Amino acid sequence: MSKIRAAITGVHGYVPDYVLTNEELATIVDTNDEWITSRTGIKTRHILKGENQGTSVMVVEALKGLLKKTDTNPEDIDLVICATVTGDAIFPDTANIATYKTGMVNAFGFDLNAACSGFLYALTVGAKMIEGGMHKKVIVVGADKMSSIIDYTDRTTCVIFGDGGGAVLLEPTTEDVGVIDYQHHGDGSGEKHLYLIAGGSRKPATVDSVMSREHFVTQNGRPVFKAAVSGMSDVVKKIMARNNLDAENLDWLVPHQANIRIIQTVSRMAEFPMEKVMQNIQRYGNTTAGTLPLCLHDYEPQLKKGDTLVLTAFGGGFTWGALYLKWAYDGDKVKRLD
Repeated sequence: MSKIRAAITGVHGYVPDYVLTNEELATIVDTNDEWITSRTGIKTRHILKGENQGTSVMVVEALKGLLKKTDTNPEDIDLVICATVTGDAIFPDTANIATYKTGMVNAFGFDLNAACSGFLYALTVGAKMIEGGMHKKVIVVGADKMSSIIDYTDRTTCVIFGDGGGAVLLEPTTEDVGVIDYQHHGDGSGEKHLYLIAGGSRKPATVDSVMSREHFVTQNGRPVFKAAVSGMSDVVKKIMARNNLDAENLDWLVPHQANIRIIQTVSRMAEFPMEKVMQNIQRYGNTTAGTLPLCLHDYEPQLKKGDTLVLTAFGGGFTWGALYLKWAYDGDKVKRLD
């Protein structure tokens, strides 16, 4: 009997309409386009505006687009896993809200929090659900409204992050495509370098915590950079080595879009050419769990059935990993919605 794998059979991305440029940021905080571009590679990022507009708004749009592109009945979806650190609320979970709003009445859903590694971890979980034989159609979403937890008086963080996300449909296959291998890691000692001080059970929200601006992302850039390039390049090399991949037979490296310098350094340390590295950070910034599916969405027209991809990410905590898959369809034959 042939081995069942989980294949990505569709992808869709979504970003809000409002575009925050480097020039506009320069009117908010002490910065400029040259400073931002040279350090991050980012030119613009999208921001979700309006009252009562949570991450589920973007998740719903990504799900609707995915269902339409793949001609999938929402009632046929078994499970939705939503990777996010900016859920609409502590509970109910964002996946539960989104399944209701998109008519997925037969699906259960849950959120997964692994910071910027969230989509990668969720993709692995979704693939295992398919491989187990109990589920036929699983959707994995990565989305974050980072503008809700960013301090726009702190130029070291506010220039980096944006809002957005994307979703993929996983289905079983016995063909030589789909998710093949993965390796993930975690190191809780990294908490002190990238975190949110307040808002959780350890330090619930109070008037003092709000006045002290403790509900925004705090980042110590240098150790995060060092750990990110080391962690991602190391795990990519291990995944490539045990699957007999090299710069010739690996078609695409799909790295988390954290910072152009991190992307370039990982490419160099993994001995992989930049022309085969997916990158769209200049348009969206760091959308946390949204970066990997947004890359897959943007590059979909270039992807061919059988293409080999290694996805990698690094997030707060620290969390990191890599996943190897073979693409399951010709992206240029899919009708685009954008």
